[in-house]
Amino acid sequence: MSETLTTKRGPKAPSRAAVRYVLRRLGQAVLVMLLVVIGSFVLVKMSPGDFVDTLAGTSEMTADQMASLRARYGLDQPVPVQLLYYMARLVTLDFGFSPANNAPVIDVIAKRWPVTAILVIASVSISMVVGTLLGVMAARNAGKPVDLGLSVLMLVFYATPSFIIAVLMILIFSVKMNVLPIAGFASIGMGYTGWDYFKDVAWHLVMPVSALCTFYIAIYGRIGRAAMLEVMKLDFIRTARGKGLRERRVIYVHALRNALLPLVTMAGLQVSALVGGAVLIETIFGLNGMGRTAFDAVFQRDTNLLLGVVFISSLCVVVVNFGIDLLYMLLDPRVEVK
Repeated sequence: MSETLTTKRGPKAPSRAAVRYVLRRLGQAVLVMLLVVIGSFVLVKMSPGDFVDTLAGTSEMTADQMASLRARYGLDQPVPVQLLYYMARLVTLDFGFSPANNAPVIDVIAKRWPVTAILVIASVSISMVVGTLLGVMAARNAGKPVDLGLSVLMLVFYATPSFIIAVLMILIFSVKMNVLPIAGFASIGMGYTGWDYFKDVAWHLVMPVSALCTFYIAIYGRIGRAAMLEVMKLDFIRTARGKGLRERRVIYVHALRNALLPLVTMAGLQVSALVGGAVLIETIFGLNGMGRTAFDAVFQRDTNLLLGVVFISSLCVVVVNFGIDLLYMLLDPRVEVK
């Protein structure tokens, strides 16, 4: 991601170089998406069976009926032909039809995607802010009891799997204390609208977001602590202190900005991991997000839906990582594009 960037003290990079870099990154993003489409399609087609076999296993179908269904959805064509038809449809964002949901794939994804998007955005935002603050606090108190206590806390967060934390939270806050909803995205049949609906959704997502956050809070905390300790040894920090600036300004204005680069990199990796890895948390808390949709599509042999989920998830990851690369240049003006 950052292999094409070098750090150089000096004049600002020429705008022509920046434009070339952006165009090169856009070309790489298109190539990545092309490889994802071809690779996922070939892998799905290599797996045995299709959704017609699944239907035949749950209802009595004759061989002619199965052949008719395969011809209707183009499953009787050679794989290269199916791939060409699929790529041609993708140009118009036509992901095909989902037989398992009896609806176009784009409609199914449009209903499920907001759940995962809210989970990912909330998890990344909270874990990055909380983890960074814990890292800064540990660095400011390096070697002291506060640093030791935060290090132990972050180690516990790091070593405990998210599904264990999810189950413990359900037992404590839902079963024992009955203060948080055990599952679902919102209260059924309450008819909330506006601000009341927002509060209801936020209340339902407290435990899922917390379960997804803990591991990454530990990661941000440990990376932030190490980055802050490294930056605070540099000459410009001693110069800032020598000028008589308040310690809080030195830490949060001068040191933290230079320590943010590895944390921004981690944010891009976290988005990539959560978009594809939230299936377990979505399943535990009964959330119909993209992860659970992909999980169901695998068992239902709903290849169009599975390919659509993979495409949208990959596209989001590529866009986020492209944005992270651009954010590098904004955070550090010394960054020059080769």
